[in-house]
Amino acid sequence: MAYKTKLISLTILSICLIALFLFWDIGEHWEYVLPKRAIKIFAIIITGSCIAFSTIVFQTITNNRILTPSLIGLDSLYLLIQTVIVFLFGGTTLAMMSREYHFLLSVGLMIIFALLLFKYIFKKEGKNIYFLLLIGIIMGTFFESISSFMQLLIDPNEFLVVQDSMFASFNNVNTDLLLISVVLLVAITVYFSRFVKFLDVISLGRDEAVNLGVNYDHVVKRLLIVIAVLVSISTALVGPITFLGLLVANVAHEFLRTYRHSFLISGSILISIVALVGGQFLVERVFTFSTTISVIINFVGGVYFIYLLLKENKTW
Repeated sequence: MAYKTKLISLTILSICLIALFLFWDIGEHWEYVLPKRAIKIFAIIITGSCIAFSTIVFQTITNNRILTPSLIGLDSLYLLIQTVIVFLFGGTTLAMMSREYHFLLSVGLMIIFALLLFKYIFKKEGKNIYFLLLIGIIMGTFFESISSFMQLLIDPNEFLVVQDSMFASFNNVNTDLLLISVVLLVAITVYFSRFVKFLDVISLGRDEAVNLGVNYDHVVKRLLIVIAVLVSISTALVGPITFLGLLVANVAHEFLRTYRHSFLISGSILISIVALVGGQFLVERVFTFSTTISVIINFVGGVYFIYLLLKENKTW
């Protein structure tokens, strides 16, 4: 019952922050301003849900609360895609490209990469999730190195186009992209619903899950596909936000103090919405667009990550 009370509190806080963001200093031209703000809120809800959802599942699979799905290398691949387009075809091509085509291209390439990676890793017996993380870190570093090399070669003016892709932004979200994202999110949620019952058992570890009758490898492969799709949607929609998942997932664990993933996923999504709406409000009202929300989230998340490392070090 306490879990439900905490979730209700988070829901009320989320609604209050959303209302504050929508109606603060709305002025006389509310019929123009309100829809623009509503689109940002919609994008925040989708992005926050995808990141929180995927991080909770990923940390459960790895049984480690200081890891995030970004370790697979999808964020680095997204930046590489943008860099390659500018390097080969010029910044004008990226700027003038249809947003729907650009979104589907980015999501499609990231999902294909993830599927190929999973197929290679789990092709042979004895390969585990930590081997996947190792390969993901190597590939992510490789993608970043290629991106950095290409960025040094392109024209400085065209580099500014690439630079816009390095930081998440909710300021120019296309409504058509929101519709596509919602369709993908609903589809992957329906697919995930078949496996959610296994998460509480998987959190005990591989050996315990197998002993309790879970087809561990089969379930983990499917859950990794869910994670890849969710991360691809959020990254292609607004850009990479590296530490948001780490932040909201750990806050959800500390706040709810439960092993039940139905509560953890819901709580982390609500905390993610609170963090993103509050962060975007600060960007627009306090910093007057002099920074981006990803900078704020990554700063807070980076500090929290250091805290978690120090905390874990003390337990050892």
